[in-house]
Amino acid sequence: MSKSHRPADLRTDVQGLRAIAVSMVVIYHLSPKALPGGFVGVDVFFAISGFLITSHLLSRLPRGPRDLAQFWSRRIRRLLPASLLVITCTIIASRLVAPETQWANTAKQARASALYVVNWVLARDSVDYLAAENAASPVQHFWSLAVEEQFYFVWPILILLLALLARRTHRSEARLVAGGLVAVTAASLVYSIHQTSVSPASAYFVTPTRIWELGIGGLLAALLAPGAFGRGPARTRLRPLPAVVLAWLGIAAIAWSAVAYSGSTPFPGWQAGLPVVGTALVIAAQPSTDRRSPGPVLALRPMQWLGDVSYSVYLWHWPLIVLVPQVLGRNLDNLDRAGILVATLVLAWLTKTFVEDPFRSAHWGLPLRKPYLVAAGAMALVVGLTGVQLNEITQRTEVAQAALKSALAHPGPCFGAAALTPPRTCKAVPFNEVVPAPAEAASDKSSAYGSVPGGTKCSSFVPDFPTTTCTFGDKSSKVDIALVGNSHATEWLPTLQVIAAKHHWRITTYLSSRCALSEVHQKFEATSLSNACLTWVKRTVANVAHAKPDLVVMANRLSVGAEGKKLTESDEAYTAGYRPVLGAWHAAGLKVLALHDTPFIGASIPDCLAEHTGNPQACDGARADWVPDEPVQEVVKELADPNIEFLDLTDHICDPKICHAITGGVITYFDGSHLTATYAKTLAPYLEPAVRQLIRR
Repeated sequence: MSKSHRPADLRTDVQGLRAIAVSMVVIYHLSPKALPGGFVGVDVFFAISGFLITSHLLSRLPRGPRDLAQFWSRRIRRLLPASLLVITCTIIASRLVAPETQWANTAKQARASALYVVNWVLARDSVDYLAAENAASPVQHFWSLAVEEQFYFVWPILILLLALLARRTHRSEARLVAGGLVAVTAASLVYSIHQTSVSPASAYFVTPTRIWELGIGGLLAALLAPGAFGRGPARTRLRPLPAVVLAWLGIAAIAWSAVAYSGSTPFPGWQAGLPVVGTALVIAAQPSTDRRSPGPVLALRPMQWLGDVSYSVYLWHWPLIVLVPQVLGRNLDNLDRAGILVATLVLAWLTKTFVEDPFRSAHWGLPLRKPYLVAAGAMALVVGLTGVQLNEITQRTEVAQAALKSALAHPGPCFGAAALTPPRTCKAVPFNEVVPAPAEAASDKSSAYGSVPGGTKCSSFVPDFPTTTCTFGDKSSKVDIALVGNSHATEWLPTLQVIAAKHHWRITTYLSSRCALSEVHQKFEATSLSNACLTWVKRTVANVAHAKPDLVVMANRLSVGAEGKKLTESDEAYTAGYRPVLGAWHAAGLKVLALHDTPFIGASIPDCLAEHTGNPQACDGARADWVPDEPVQEVVKELADPNIEFLDLTDHICDPKICHAITGGVITYFDGSHLTATYAKTLAPYLEPAVRQLIRR
């Protein structure tokens, strides 16, 4: 990724490691199955950057603000021109070829990328269950560059402060600075291990969980780098045989992690130590031209060339991987992947030759304020470009909202679910009259989501699954309906709100994201999350029993397998888990309406419709494929309690054979599995009879 200062005596081993790292990342992104752990190439880059940057800083300890300004000036000239060029091209290309449903997310992430804070945006989205389902943006890979830039900002300040403290206290600069770096690196490692165990999704992106990886490289520089703390121009080379062994051990550690790790490996945590320490071993060994060493391979001209352009390769490869399929209108085949690889290398060479190298020349750094002014202006232009895109989206949204408001005010007899009511015959609605528009459908969600204008964050989620309740409808009503379950219960809130408004009832929600309300150990990314989910289930069951609502409406999507099982093998475990849930409510004398889970396909329906404006039927699916099994039905039948009923409304979402992306002129889903609020409202006439019957019984 980032290209740090290259010493006069070129480290061919470091350049070779860069080539290995970027190759792993590109192969992983092009074909994850070919190299399931190829993402560790980023960790190799982190260790390299930490070593080179710290070597540079320790060769001449910063003495004041001007030294820091000069250091940051060099980083600006080396990194920003190429990155801002790629971001700009990506924004324009996305607007031209990507579906409009992705414009807003790409623009927001591009803005954050230009400001080098996109890793925090991705961390926030990763713990938002619905945002986590968003399609990958073509600038998502800038998260690692953001981590490095934040490191480049903080690390020199830390070294400066430690050096000043050493001089003030008349202590050894080498010992105090090294000791401070050890403390920060150790603290980051401990935090990384902890966060990876409790919130792995966000831990992957945030800077504190990654600092230690760069810190390991920094500590290696403090120990071994030429010129560090004025120890002289060169260090003592290890004896040939130990150096060869260390170098091969390092290469083996990197290679093994690239093959053995996968997307299911908790990361970063201690697992990142393998590629990081492996990189450190190779750098420490400084493999020579001894034919027993990996040095000659790392020094091969193709390896050196690829290492030299690795930063630009990293910048260009991901936007091409994301955008080319949208140009082609299909998934990539092997020929497409080969074409992307060639295009990446050509663009990287052009960028290195005509952008990176010219800006690295000395005259671009004089006077000192020049790089800062140019960088600020360029970043402002990129941010402004994203603002233009977001403004266009706002204007389109206003038009779409007006159309939706009009459709809701005058729904007609064939609007939404009504179109599936036999023997009614309804004409197909022209695509340009469908509501909400595809881009607007992505945000047409229940008001139980805090991301919705005027909405409230009502869903409990990782890492702790705290108790969260919200109240809707007539809060003074004597009739209270409890809506309980995960996000596939949340999608029914608009339906219940229509019914509650009609009868002046109150709705109290007990909702989670992902965690299904079944007393089964559900397999999340970390054991702590699975335990927290099960605790939430038991606590929620008890809270609902204690609250004694007039009716419990329950719905769940089963999205993770039971412990030790695949999702497709977990129906029996979930059935067993529903028994104590419904059993407790049966013992409490509660009335319960358990809803069959809604059909889902998993791929974003709004994205699909935006890509197939001329053929929206391409986004439909076979009912047999979309409708999931529903384990709770068996438990309801076993209880034989007239106050606990099961209701399947699938016939009002799908026709006998097909589940449609658009039904009665309404887009059915706002993502790959959740009903739009608009469509959910049209289901009210079909849910209301069962609700009224149970409440009045």
